[in-house]
Amino acid sequence: MTDPGGIPGVVAVAGEALVDVVPAPVGGYFELAPGGSPANVAVGLARLGVPARLLARIADDLLGRRLRAHLEGNGVDLGHVVAAAEPTSLALVSVGPDGGASYDFRISGTADWQWTAAELADALDPGVLGAVLAVHSGSLALTMPPGAAALRELLARARPTATISYDPNCRPLLMGDPADVLVGVHELLAIADVVKVSAEDLHWLLPGATPEAVVEDWLGRGPAIVAVTLGADGVVAGSGSGFRARRSGRPVEVVDTVGAGDTFSAALLAGLHRRGLLGAAARPALRAIDAATLEAVLDGAVAAAAITCSRRGADPPTAAELATGEGAARAAGA
Repeated sequence: MTDPGGIPGVVAVAGEALVDVVPAPVGGYFELAPGGSPANVAVGLARLGVPARLLARIADDLLGRRLRAHLEGNGVDLGHVVAAAEPTSLALVSVGPDGGASYDFRISGTADWQWTAAELADALDPGVLGAVLAVHSGSLALTMPPGAAALRELLARARPTATISYDPNCRPLLMGDPADVLVGVHELLAIADVVKVSAEDLHWLLPGATPEAVVEDWLGRGPAIVAVTLGADGVVAGSGSGFRARRSGRPVEVVDTVGAGDTFSAALLAGLHRRGLLGAAARPALRAIDAATLEAVLDGAVAAAAITCSRRGADPPTAAELATGEGAARAAGA
C-alpha cells in the first residue's frame, strides 16, 4: 500500500508509567529517568508524529508530577490519566558491559496496578473509543493484580473498533511461573492484531523454541502480525497473509538497550498508522499486508530501536531523526 500520510486517529497506550533508577556514567551515583514500557511507547509514538494517549494511574507525588511533565512535554495526551493516591513505582536498572539492561522493582502498593473498572469507565465510553484507531498494552500492567483484569477488559472492549497491539515484555522477577504467564499470553493473542515479543522474553516463556516457530504458532492463534525482536540481529516476523520476513539489525554502538523494545513497538505502530492500516475497518487490509509494506515497516522499527540504543535511557527518536538518519553515524560508531 502507498503511504497516504497524515492519517488522523489516536493510538492509546494502557499501562504503567514509572521511574527508572539508573546508574550515572561516572561517580557511582544514580539518576532518575521517566520509564515504564507503555509510557515509553506513548512517548515514542508522539515523537514520531502519531497522536498518542496514555491510559495510566500516575501518582500525585513529586515523581509522579515529573512523569506528567515529561509526558506532556512530549505531546502525549494525559486527559484520561488517573491521579493516584498511591506512590510512584520504581524500576532499578542495571546496565551490563554490553549495554544490556536488567531490572529490579519497588512496586508494592504503588499506583500503577490498582486499576478499577470505574476508573476505566471514561476511557471505555463509546464516544471516546470512537476516536481511537489502536490500543497498545503489555508488560507488568497486564499481569499485576488487582488491575490487570480491568486492563484486559479494556482491550477486549476496544477490539470491535480498534486494532489491538500487545507486547508481553516479560519481567521474570515479578511475573511468577512462566507456564502460568504463557496461558495469559495465549488468551491475549486471541484478541491481538499486532504482537511484538523479544527473543529474551521467549527464552523465559518458551525455552528452546525458535523465533520462527513462535511466529508460526502465534499467528495461528489470531494476530495479523507477529514480530520477534532479536537485539543486534534484527527481527523475524510474519503476517496473516502468509509472508515471512527476517530483517537485519543496524550497526550500533550500544550505550544501553533501555527502551529499545518499546521504541520498536512505537515505530511499528507508527509505520502502520501512516499507511492507514490501523483501526477495525482496516483489519482485513492489515491481515493482507504485502511483503514490501511489512518489510518497510519493520525496517523503520529496527532503525528507530537502533537510535535508542545509541543513547542513554529510554530516549526514542523523533520523526525527523528517523527520516533523515540523524544519529546514524553515532549509532554506527563513526
